[in-house]
Amino acid sequence: MTLHPLLDQLLMPNRRAVIFASKGVISMALALFVSMYLELDRPYWALVSAVFLQIRPESGLVIEKALCQIFGSVAGGGVGILILAFFMPYPLLALACLTVWIGLNSAASSMVHNTNFIYAFAMSGMTAGLVVILVMANPSVADSRAVFDIAQSRISEITVGALCAMLVSKLLWPVTVKDSLRNNARTVINKTLEYLSLELDSDSTHEQRHQHADQILETLVGLNDDSSAVAYEGPEGPGRSRAANLLCNKVMSLLAVTQIMGRFPRNHPDLVSPAFSKLLADMRVHFIKVAESDSYEESYREAQTLRRALLEHKAAYSNESAIVIRLTQTAVELVADLVMVLRAYNALENRDQTLLKASKLTTHRDPLIGVVNGFRTMVVFVIGATIWLNTGTPAAIMLMIMPVVFSVMFARFSLVVLTSILRRLLLGVVVAVPVALLFGLGLLSRSSGDFEMLVLVLAGPYFIGLLALADRPTLPYGLGFCIPFTLIVQPSNHMTFSMETATSNALGLFVGISILYWVFKLITPLDGQL
Repeated sequence: MTLHPLLDQLLMPNRRAVIFASKGVISMALALFVSMYLELDRPYWALVSAVFLQIRPESGLVIEKALCQIFGSVAGGGVGILILAFFMPYPLLALACLTVWIGLNSAASSMVHNTNFIYAFAMSGMTAGLVVILVMANPSVADSRAVFDIAQSRISEITVGALCAMLVSKLLWPVTVKDSLRNNARTVINKTLEYLSLELDSDSTHEQRHQHADQILETLVGLNDDSSAVAYEGPEGPGRSRAANLLCNKVMSLLAVTQIMGRFPRNHPDLVSPAFSKLLADMRVHFIKVAESDSYEESYREAQTLRRALLEHKAAYSNESAIVIRLTQTAVELVADLVMVLRAYNALENRDQTLLKASKLTTHRDPLIGVVNGFRTMVVFVIGATIWLNTGTPAAIMLMIMPVVFSVMFARFSLVVLTSILRRLLLGVVVAVPVALLFGLGLLSRSSGDFEMLVLVLAGPYFIGLLALADRPTLPYGLGFCIPFTLIVQPSNHMTFSMETATSNALGLFVGISILYWVFKLITPLDGQL
């Protein structure tokens, strides 16, 4: 009997998941301690900040995400102050400007592919929303000083959470991006060599070649995204980043050129001479040998041997057609690109003084998708704002803020994947509500409320949620548990332990994410079904 992935992750976690959850609990405890020590207004936002930084635990990625989070929060806080400076007496105009700002951030996030940069736009929209809405929620004390204090508090809380998560990531059981880059680079090179030999195999099918190409491109995207984060990992980081960029560019070149080499004999067999046919067979044999090599040195020697063999084939040609001579030269250039790929991998694997330079893969930008995503996020926010204006309940603030963040973060996924993610997220919320109300607040209301008691009570639920967060298939469950659990309990220096307020917040979060689910279902780009 096979366990559900979530039960398997919680009941039989591996060592990596346990370390991940332990680091997460420590970083959140540190963020809570610093926030309470500094007597920040809402320390639980520091915990939310720390949770988001746990999604990818590699040090370089945590540093990059922390910087994106801080810059996004500062930008959002500044825009929130500007909106209130001009439109504080006109709440509807202020909300309209805030809606436009949130839509612009959502649209801009669709123009980038790096997850951390997308997160920066999400934080920018969220912080501006918190500043404007929290001031408008208490208009009796709203003045310029109150506006600045609220903006400063939100930015400080988010910054504290980011810095604490970054510190723990660097000091305790550090995991580096360079290890992930090496693994992805090794996978890409091996799959590319398999694809090269497959393209030159007359018995291969279109489906086989297409499947290999898709796998290579999928891994290349991850490699390209992580290449910016490795630059933060020591003095050798920028060099590894350039090597990863070069590897991505050259692999793309290999794929394109190999398709030409493979399609020529398949589509024009009458133009293939015996000498050129033998050259293609030799190339395929050498590609297989390079793939089977156990070290960079052996792979490099095989590639150089292939290059010399191609030059010998070319020198031995007699009365060959111009197309065969040109394709032979193309084959030599292909092997030169393969050598550069191997050198780039060596620069990732070892200390290499080779100066490698290449631009990152360019992100495809579709303005229509940006417009649709921006409009969708605006609709989510407007629905929440309408409920808040008509009810006046503080719980509607949660309904307005967190769905906006998730809308920006999840916009890049297809509708099929997104439906599964949001369902798991909602299930996490459903579990978080009773745990927060009965276990969290129930125990904390009988305690002294000191930091030690907060950590003692909250560490267990957070550890379980972070275990789910540690694995990609169960990540939405963990995210749906940890964020609502934090926002319902709201640990701080002056907790009210109000079951009514906590229940209202829980209902607001559940309704907000449910609205997000249906808005994603109803408003999707033209290719959203793909």
